[in-house]
Amino acid sequence: MKVLYFGSLRDMVGVSEEDIDLPEGLSDLHSLIVWMRSRNDDFAAAFESLVFLRAAIDQEHAPFEASIIGAREIAFFPPVTGG
Repeated sequence: MKVLYFGSLRDMVGVSEEDIDLPEGLSDLHSLIVWMRSRNDDFAAAFESLVFLRAAIDQEHAPFEASIIGAREIAFFPPVTGG
């Protein structure tokens, strides 16, 4: 599965995208985020708070309880603000 990181998340984890093999049993965005936190200290910090995190599955915004089964791409990004 391709995982994309944008904005401050990209800066924190040190890559803009990667292809990962998901561990068994991950079925939704929340379980993916929990696994991401366990990867290393940079990922733990980047995924520490869900308040500052948004996600998209196959280029459509998705809530954290959304299924990732069959997804080809997951994107993580901080909330966008502007004026």
